[in-house]
Amino acid sequence: MRSLLRVCGTAGLVLVCAAGPAVADDGGFTIKDPRIKESSGLAASRAHPGVYWTHNDSGDGPYVYAVDAKTGQTLARVTMEGVGHPRDVEAISIGPDGDLYVGDIGDNLDGAWSHVWIYRFHEPARLEDQTVKATQYVVQYADGPRNAEALMVHPKTGRVYIASKRESGGNLYEGPATLSASGTNVFRKVGEVPWVTDGAFSPDGTKLALRGYFALAEYAWKGGSGVPLGDWHAVPGTPVQRQSESVTYTPDGAALMVGSEGENSPVARVPLEEGGAKSPSAGASSTGSGDGGGTGNFALGAMVLALATALCMGAKRVLRRRGA
Repeated sequence: MRSLLRVCGTAGLVLVCAAGPAVADDGGFTIKDPRIKESSGLAASRAHPGVYWTHNDSGDGPYVYAVDAKTGQTLARVTMEGVGHPRDVEAISIGPDGDLYVGDIGDNLDGAWSHVWIYRFHEPARLEDQTVKATQYVVQYADGPRNAEALMVHPKTGRVYIASKRESGGNLYEGPATLSASGTNVFRKVGEVPWVTDGAFSPDGTKLALRGYFALAEYAWKGGSGVPLGDWHAVPGTPVQRQSESVTYTPDGAALMVGSEGENSPVARVPLEEGGAKSPSAGASSTGSGDGGGTGNFALGAMVLALATALCMGAKRVLRRRGA
């Protein structure tokens, strides 16, 4: 175990150093509810300042939790009615209409499910344990089933996006302009993304934050189909967490909140530089196939991430062999 920690710790250090110097944490909280063991998504409440919505990964039920950022205590557990039994809930986001969107979009078998689901209900005006009627949407991808952990609702247009999850890099999918509760909603690829475990739009809709196990980056949002992602920059000061699972912006857009799975899981505040840093090649798209500086540095970062992942996986294999 020590050898695994040493290898993974070294890999994490390489990535932290590459992302920039650490900054002092100036906020955050610990989720104290023992029922929340696998917090897999975060969304800052619009109706209740200082409250963050979260949910468990697979194996819980049709529940979302409102957590007080001051105390870490749960203020309400909301039970979604009319959605069946959730399979693998991975993400949560709030739309411009004040509705919560819950993404039952995980697929640990990487393409075993022919469809996934999105659940939607209006954010409750009162924070108390309650049951709400939720709308269920059936989702399919135009290019076939895949695993995903990031669902983002644009705060201006209300359009829903999903980022698929693969070690070698995933895709960004755009949903229909209006989701249909009676038919299948086909999500179409509009861009490429790195290894993503969660994502969130900034409150003004001009940026998209994407998080992976070892990295967190902000992208300029160009919107619409085609090439929606513009320049990007790594977010300095992002903490190394036990299992990097969730991200959301604070309501004022001044910081990102990042969370992890596990009991008593921490949610850390990561302040953002005003205006944000530019990618090494200003004006070059990070998702393009050209050889501009931005894309080259993004590729370098992806190589470092791949190396770190390979080291950790290799160490795990060694430990399994020794334990056999």
